Amino acid sequence: MPEPQAMRPAVFLDRDGTIAEEVGYLNHASRFRMFPFAGAAIRRLNEAGFPVIVVSNQSGVGRGYFPESLVQTVNELMIEQLAASGTRVDALYYCPHTSADNCDCRKPKIGMLERAAREHSLDLGRSFVVGDRYGDIELARRARARGVLVRSGYGEGELTWHSAKWPSQPDFVAEDLSKAADWILRQPR
Repeated sequence: MPEPQAMRPAVFLDRDGTIAEEVGYLNHASRFRMFPFAGAAIRRLNEAGFPVIVVSNQSGVGRGYFPESLVQTVNELMIEQLAASGTRVDALYYCPHTSADNCDCRKPKIGMLERAAREHSLDLGRSFVVGDRYGDIELARRARARGVLVRSGYGEGELTWHSAKWPSQPDFVAEDLSKAADWILRQPR
């Protein structure tokens, strides 16, 4: 009988503002622009043995701004572009709800991370969450993971205008996903 898979740490990445340019509500696939450094950064995480999981709030679906099929189309486009650069993500999860829906998957609630942990044998307490909003840092705290805020996307404004009021600070602030990957790869496992 095979032994159960050991729990391992993962890197959870926000999509918009972290892997790709933040454009507000991404309401058409032609507006998706992956950062030029994203593929290489994710490849280094892949090569180091980290599962890379994308977790993204997509409330534009719940607000009726665009259909859920668009989120799937954009995610497929991202996967294709990452594959062309020799890299991959291990899974993608998104929340289509608005905050008024009070679901358990909308960040900073940890429903998407808990589902990923169950489905991929992940140790959330040894994992990392990387994103451009305070909600990503709060998500990390709630999951007992380490949180990295990137200055890309909304990150610079979040730091400038709101960080003094945050109940908890990021474990690290990085210029972008590439620098976040550098920091993650330097951390003890």
